[in-house]
Amino acid sequence: MSVSDNNPLLKPGVPVQKHPWSRYVALGDSFTEGIGDPEPRNPGGYRGWADRVAEELGRGHDDFAYANLAIRGRLLQQIVDEQVGPCLELQPDLVSISAGGNDLIRPGGDPDLLAEKLDAAVAQLGSGGATVVLFNGPDTASSVLGRIRGKVAIYNENLRTVAARHDAIIADMWSLRQLSDSQMWDVDRLHFSPLGHHTIAMMVLDALNVEHTLEPLMPKALPPRTWREARSSDLVWAREYFVPWVLRRLRHQSSGDGITPKRPTPGPVFGADGTLLPRN
Repeated sequence: MSVSDNNPLLKPGVPVQKHPWSRYVALGDSFTEGIGDPEPRNPGGYRGWADRVAEELGRGHDDFAYANLAIRGRLLQQIVDEQVGPCLELQPDLVSISAGGNDLIRPGGDPDLLAEKLDAAVAQLGSGGATVVLFNGPDTASSVLGRIRGKVAIYNENLRTVAARHDAIIADMWSLRQLSDSQMWDVDRLHFSPLGHHTIAMMVLDALNVEHTLEPLMPKALPPRTWREARSSDLVWAREYFVPWVLRRLRHQSSGDGITPKRPTPGPVFGADGTLLPRN
């Protein structure tokens, strides 16, 4: 009898996910919350790379539980202050943390000081023996964030030192060249699209050396645009996304004001019938 014969979570031909983790907690900002990857049936209305990773890790593991404490708009110090302590209370054996991106976008964001703060957080998160996954930043050369590419590169080098010091795993987005395709990004040009989140989830699972069922998805070829069409698109983007972002900064507001974590406590990813949880 095969493993799948008496386990409704497994289907013939789908590999059993062999890994040592039973409780995964994800920390971070909008990237880890899953903004850009809408899914009305998921808590908070978004899916994202972390949910996708948890789905794969939970396949074939009845005791696997997943919590996501990330909240959009959070700066690195806010993530440290608000999420590290609650994470440790949940006693995870796998933790992911992505932080610092919102700081680097802002004038004065110092990649060296940010790395020092993150170093202390990673030390705390790994103090109980949990595996820590640490994200570096993507190469922003071809995106609207191209002006901060140098700071991202410096930050990434610092994070490699942090990871080596604490035996953490680097989820290497800088080397994920697929992210240079515009279809990997949401219409706001600041967050990843469902395709981008899917691609990042694959990278994370590969970094964890976990066998998974995700397949590479290639973006469809886009028709060429005229200069007028491109200019019109830029004006729409500026009005709907960039200007509101600037106004929030000037008013010291955050897109995460009033938002709570979408998965504050660890829970199963699959139900007894093999369907994803929760569902409305």
